[in-house]
Amino acid sequence: MPAPRPDPVGHGQESVWDYPRPPSAEGTGRRVEIVLGGRVVARTDRAVRVCETSHPPVYYVPSEDVVAGVLQRGEGASWCEWKGTATYWDAVVDGERHRSVGWSYERPTAGYEHLRGAVAFYPSRVDSATVDGEPVRAQAGDFYGGWITADVVGPFKGEPGSRGW
Repeated sequence: MPAPRPDPVGHGQESVWDYPRPPSAEGTGRRVEIVLGGRVVARTDRAVRVCETSHPPVYYVPSEDVVAGVLQRGEGASWCEWKGTATYWDAVVDGERHRSVGWSYERPTAGYEHLRGAVAFYPSRVDSATVDGEPVRAQAGDFYGGWITADVVGPFKGEPGSRGW
């Protein structure tokens, strides 16, 4: 199935169809915040932003910027052909376990070493995720963890009809 026609790009926006494959992974000074169980569990201005063709960006938060003791190793793993094996993380907030709220690459492949020690949170599995104070909309599809903000346009992988992209 051919790739879809990209949405129009407005002033200050970027298209996910201009993102590279394999994905880029670059540090950003944008303020990223995660709220879960009514509490801020992560806040950073040192995130790594990963961009891949057809996907909204994913922000990886350095583990030092996650509240100590919140993350606990979750079940399962998955494989990314570029970044390696993903480890899944549960979060425990006020005694309540929130399953598979994020993932990390504990031993990332060459070129993605700066992801080591950083956790990406699924926006759909937390109370809120924000970038520079803007609430994030979660990428469609249970597997995907992209962060959709007003400055990113699609269409995005994971939406209905995108299976063959």
